[in-house]
Amino acid sequence: MANYFSILLTLVTLIAGLLWLFDALVLKPKRKQGEPQNTVTEFGQSVFPVLAAVLVLRSFLYEPFQIPSGSMMPTLLKGDFILVEKFAYGVKDPVFRKQIVETGKPERGDIAVFKYPLEPNVDYIKRIVGLPGDRIVYRDKQLFIQPQCGNASECPPLDVKRNAVDTEQTYFSGGGSLNVYQETLGDIKHRILLDPRVRSRVPLFYEQPGTDSGEFIVPEGHYFAMGDNRDNSQDSRYWGFVPEEYLVGRAFFVWMSFEMDRSPDSVLPQWVPTGVRFERLGSIE
Repeated sequence: MANYFSILLTLVTLIAGLLWLFDALVLKPKRKQGEPQNTVTEFGQSVFPVLAAVLVLRSFLYEPFQIPSGSMMPTLLKGDFILVEKFAYGVKDPVFRKQIVETGKPERGDIAVFKYPLEPNVDYIKRIVGLPGDRIVYRDKQLFIQPQCGNASECPPLDVKRNAVDTEQTYFSGGGSLNVYQETLGDIKHRILLDPRVRSRVPLFYEQPGTDSGEFIVPEGHYFAMGDNRDNSQDSRYWGFVPEEYLVGRAFFVWMSFEMDRSPDSVLPQWVPTGVRFERLGSIE
């Protein structure tokens, strides 16, 4: 849906720009002779600067997104509105998404927005866990990462730690509480959630030829992404890898957060917020 909007915005801006150009080159000299301005070209002249500014801002700089689910809890909650840095992983054209200028690559631990590989018109947001060439193993809810290097004997596994966290905040899924842990990926620290009621789902994982169940070798030009709510996230464990060209940008700021816990018997629609979580506004870690 987001890609359709980008195409529509580009087309409308192009049409408005052509109207503005036609007015400037053809009609403006005639108006000096007393001819009134055409209504259509006047409209194009008025909206073109605004549309052009929105197109540049949204396509190349920053784009707002809404978090639709709890797959990234506790880092991001349903009802959070975030800003995504579009130029973090390269400047791309808004229609065909071909890279124009290379500005950087995803780093381990980044929270990235990308096109869902099985349905590219849908945007997903997950944490980048595996980089090209990495060997990822996820079994018994334990994460193992073997970074790529020329000689395996010289490239030790990444130090992945998981420690329980005591917190006053309680998270729920399906009526049950979730356990909170702090996960350390080398120098990157972030919190994750695990559901003690959910068993290992290795049989449901994506099967990569030449690897064992629960093991993944990240291909060149691809990334391995996981949700922080590990037992409630459809991510690379289930459908594979994220192609580099599907990357949209890096999430970096929560600019608004709404409570979305309206009871089923409320007279108001479920999408109407019940409050504002001001404490959540700020940079995303």
